[in-house]
Amino acid sequence: MDRIHPLKKLFPIVAFIAVALISMTMAGFAYFATQEAARIKFEAASDDALNRIESRIDLHLSLLRSTQALFDARNGDISQNEFKAFFDALDIDNNFAGLRGIGFLRLVKTGDEAAVERDILHDFGVSHPVYPGTTQPWRAPITLFEPLDPSNRASIGYDMFSEPVRRAAIEKAMADDQQHASGLVQLGQGTGVAQTFTGFLVFVRLNVETAPEVINASRSSTAGLLYAAFRARDLFQIALSRAPLLPVNTEIYDGAVNGDNLLFRSETPPAPTFGDRLLVTRKVTVAGRPWTVLFRPTSAFSQPSSRAIPLMLGLFGLLLAGAIALVARYQERAYEAASRLHETTEKSLLEKDLMLQEMKHRIKNSITRVLAIARQTASRATDVNEFSASFSARLQAMAASQDMLTRSRWQKADLADLLRIELGQVFGKDLPEGLLSGPEVLLDETTTQALGLTFHELATNALKYGEAGNSANSLGHDWALKVDWSLEGRGRERTLALNWREAGKKKVEAPAETGFGTKLIDLNVTRELRGTIKRDFQADGLKVEIKIPLVG
Repeated sequence: MDRIHPLKKLFPIVAFIAVALISMTMAGFAYFATQEAARIKFEAASDDALNRIESRIDLHLSLLRSTQALFDARNGDISQNEFKAFFDALDIDNNFAGLRGIGFLRLVKTGDEAAVERDILHDFGVSHPVYPGTTQPWRAPITLFEPLDPSNRASIGYDMFSEPVRRAAIEKAMADDQQHASGLVQLGQGTGVAQTFTGFLVFVRLNVETAPEVINASRSSTAGLLYAAFRARDLFQIALSRAPLLPVNTEIYDGAVNGDNLLFRSETPPAPTFGDRLLVTRKVTVAGRPWTVLFRPTSAFSQPSSRAIPLMLGLFGLLLAGAIALVARYQERAYEAASRLHETTEKSLLEKDLMLQEMKHRIKNSITRVLAIARQTASRATDVNEFSASFSARLQAMAASQDMLTRSRWQKADLADLLRIELGQVFGKDLPEGLLSGPEVLLDETTTQALGLTFHELATNALKYGEAGNSANSLGHDWALKVDWSLEGRGRERTLALNWREAGKKKVEAPAETGFGTKLIDLNVTRELRGTIKRDFQADGLKVEIKIPLVG
């Protein structure tokens, strides 16, 4: 009696290890795909938040440019009443939330403050001396500011050139015609105002034409600077509070990420479950000033797919590997029994070897098909329950086709029987008379397996998206299904022409997106069976026409 080669005894173990490794690899890819999808989704939300912030700042800076145009049109000759009337018409509080106001700094040399103080007295009717004392060669006191109220009236006459952070931005603005933002400042600090605000300022110089002694000549000189004052907290909260609310925690720093440079931090804390795994860092430039913006997900952020799916896929792969190893073990025993029964003839040895190769081939094909369906189903499922239901239904459809082939000893399967089994799994075993019509057609193994899954997906789609899904009796009076087929051609040139018709009272429209079930149908018909499929979405239902060549 021949003995099985020692290496063949290791086949169940090798099969288990191979399938387990493939499953774990797939689960790993699924996990990393889930993480990558979450990262891409959160980056999109972060970019949306950044766009809101930049749009809000651009809106306010456009107001500063408009004010500059007003001064240019009047060659800098704007009275306090005209300045106030201009801003009253703009309604800053309602239309430009987060902007504390816009003001004008008169640029004079140190020692010439008296002329500025006289102009302030003339405009406001109240004396406002220039303060504080300074050792700088230039003075830039506030001579106009709107909206001006009792809380900030004391700022008139305050020399911004005396404060280092403001002075650095003013010196940059004096060098060109561009807008320049200051670093982080406390608005109102040093002016005697009771309440201060964390914020920043944006400066732009104002040029006026002066007439020299030479006739018909002119030159431009800097008379002062316009500036916009921003309350950081109000500005960014208004920008980020626009519906829909974004699931992001935002931190904005002036320059590098440092506690001393923090301009703004969202009230909603980041979700501790994500840590810094989804941290998004963006660099932006506001009026020539670099900022660093950090975004972290809050508890409202939801990942695009469940993290349990890769785990379930891995567990299922291990179970599948065990099942395949068990089948291979029983296969090995069956082969050993067959070898003992047919060891006396050379023909039996050949048949046993062919049987082993065929079973290996079938197992490999089944593994490939099951893994492909599992991978695609997992990629489309939103949770474990949906994955389990869809995957189980497709495995049952495959099992029904396999069962028919097993009963016929893997020879032929009847088309009508295959349809009854697959439709019975979806609509119940009591199918109405006249549902199926057509001649006897015997299908080979490949065609049986492919059409079994195709019929299952067509029936599932009808139940899920068609009118059958809205009826207590799926095949009742309000909705009808007819399947008929015929054979075209003769001999080896025969073609199976199958028509699937769904009829009801409501119009069926083509889906906006192609689901995995539809793709599976198309792949089975066009690639595996080398046939064609046409769908016709009509006013009263759906018509599907399938044509496939028959072998033998």
